[in-house]
Amino acid sequence: MNAVFKALSDPTRRHVLELLRDRPMTAGDLADHFPVSKPTMSAHFAVLREADLVDVQKVGKAMIYRLKLSVLEDALLGFVGAFSAVADAAKPAPREAPALKNGTLP
Repeated sequence: MNAVFKALSDPTRRHVLELLRDRPMTAGDLADHFPVSKPTMSAHFAVLREADLVDVQKVGKAMIYRLKLSVLEDALLGFVGAFSAVADAAKPAPREAPALKNGTLP
């Protein structure tokens, strides 16, 4: 899960995932959306692949990237589940209502 959050920590990589949400795209098409060098984009793609957030297929000379939404969903659900468990553990125990004596509170 750490690799996923490392990948999501960078705005460029988040934007790449947003673009891939609409459709698969080549590395070149993706790179055209950013004012950075191709080696820099290549490093971003490597982080996304390492986190298993994208699937890449070589077609001729082109590298086609696809979003692996299930991996992203699993990571986010795992994070929410872990956060919920911590929040539940931090909640104070419910207090018991005072016992009634002869129909009145003590």
